[in-house]
Amino acid sequence: MRKEMRKEKTFSPQKSSRQRRTQTLYMIFGFLLAVVILAPVVWMLLTSVMQPVDLTAKPLRLIPKQITLERYSHIFKSASSSDPAYVFRIALKNSFIIAVSVTILSLVIGTLAAYAFAHVRFRGRNALMLLILFTYMVPPAALIIPLYRIYNSLGLLDRRWPLVILYLSFVIPFIIWVMQDFFGSISKTYEEAAQVDGATRLQTLLYIFLPIARPGAVAAGILAFLMSWDEFFYALIFTSSLSSKTMTIAIEEFNGKFTIDYGMISTAGILGSLIPVMITIIFQKYIVMGMTAGGVKE
Repeated sequence: MRKEMRKEKTFSPQKSSRQRRTQTLYMIFGFLLAVVILAPVVWMLLTSVMQPVDLTAKPLRLIPKQITLERYSHIFKSASSSDPAYVFRIALKNSFIIAVSVTILSLVIGTLAAYAFAHVRFRGRNALMLLILFTYMVPPAALIIPLYRIYNSLGLLDRRWPLVILYLSFVIPFIIWVMQDFFGSISKTYEEAAQVDGATRLQTLLYIFLPIARPGAVAAGILAFLMSWDEFFYALIFTSSLSSKTMTIAIEEFNGKFTIDYGMISTAGILGSLIPVMITIIFQKYIVMGMTAGGVKE
């Protein structure tokens, strides 16, 4: 016993020093990672409040001499339809409507389908699941020509709700893929107990499975919102007028024929990032719970 105690005494300082070095390395790595990730965001924020003189100064000024909020007020006060700032404000509204619609519809449809794939046995279930995942993996460039011809023949171009349907085609497979894993991790004893009490499958889903899988549903909903909020390729091809143009397309209009307004681009980027950041901060707890709960199997 005395020999073991002596060994512990001799090795404990080494272990503590190793732990301190490991923690120091983790802190340095975390700091460097934070700098790499946050540096473009900080620079975009500084660019949005810099005076034009500071933006074109040589050598480059990392700290502006004067700060202005005129670009932000210009976006919210502009009333001319030919002004890119006004176009961006309307496009920001269009993006919010489209993203919320896609999130709600994809959660409803995807949750029902995910529950069926996880707990209902039917012929061809695995093949159908693979087919759904295949549609999610197909690159948009391979589908753009047939989709454009279909939308053009049906008169669905340059509208918001056809764009919602288009986004649902790749968001719903993602929701099914994510939510199936959450529903599959829930014990079947809950479903069996509900069936003994006379509950239908829909009641079992609404009153038992959804409350348990709520963190996963919230995390999947946020990811669905971000996927539709940041989408650029389909919006570029299928929208052209102010009534349906999205935020990602409106930012591009700050590029003039002979000049590029870096200040307004940065301002639009900051405003376009506020809503996703606020949603992520509000539901941060559910995101962490949702990302970890799906990996726990019965």
